[in-house]
Amino acid sequence: MSIHFVYIYLYKFRQMNSFSISQLQRYSGISVHSIRAWEKRYNALKPDRSDGNTRYYNGNQLRRLLNIASLIDSEYKVSELCSMPDSKLHELMNQQLKKSINGDEFLVLQMVAAAIEFSESLFDKIFSRAVMSYGIEGTYMKVIYPSLERLGLMWSTDGIEPAQEHFISNLMRQKLNSSIDILPVNESSKNHWILFLPEDEFHESGLIMANYLIRNAGHRCTYLGSNLPIDTLKQVVKQLKPSALLFFLVSTNNKEDDNSFVQSMVKNFPSQKIHIATEAVRLSQIKNNKNLTMLKSVDDLKNVIDSMSK
Repeated sequence: MSIHFVYIYLYKFRQMNSFSISQLQRYSGISVHSIRAWEKRYNALKPDRSDGNTRYYNGNQLRRLLNIASLIDSEYKVSELCSMPDSKLHELMNQQLKKSINGDEFLVLQMVAAAIEFSESLFDKIFSRAVMSYGIEGTYMKVIYPSLERLGLMWSTDGIEPAQEHFISNLMRQKLNSSIDILPVNESSKNHWILFLPEDEFHESGLIMANYLIRNAGHRCTYLGSNLPIDTLKQVVKQLKPSALLFFLVSTNNKEDDNSFVQSMVKNFPSQKIHIATEAVRLSQIKNNKNLTMLKSVDDLKNVIDSMSK
């Protein structure tokens, strides 16, 4: 596909998104009541109408609302922001990114905007500002993870297409992998982890962050990536004899499948400590075992790493 046609595709792709006012509330944090009031008083947004006279908003309108929401805590009044043209809002956003950060939500909203517009330059600005203030670890916990959650919600309700979520996720993975590359490899550590995703699991963002945290703590880490057959894992464990295994359950959510896989892990790897990371409600479905550690958050993983480092 030529560059010319890529640009045409991205332009059309951006324009085909449509959002209800309730979706705008979910993605921006601005209430439906406020959105309607801003439209009526300040002409902040200009929704389109379907053939059935239902109001809907396109991607440009959502982007505009995200900018307004990001600048609410600035020196400008809401009435002034709502009356500004998009060019002025963009100018203020660029100025704000050069100043001190006025809250995590500002960065999360702009990360969502970067995904909607396929804007790598905006992503780079946000990521750089976050790292300056929070470091890599804090950036993941305060900006990247909440952004992925917000984008996941948008994707699940057809607010964005999979390509937009993949676009921003891949950029995040690139940044994390670059940070991992500069960490020293400690092959002499007594704490040796193997990180992987089971078969049919492909969302590696959390696993990559775990790789960073473990390596940064001075532990040895062997990263095997996604969609790993358990027979392959057996071969690696037999050869390397690690002290710990860590995997994420992200995609499929089936109680019987989860329990079957976890029990298979317990049976096949009795000498390793097994760590499972997934959402809390899903962990409640898994049968407990003394060889298992359930990780509900990044803090849980950090606590495990700290305890092993002592």
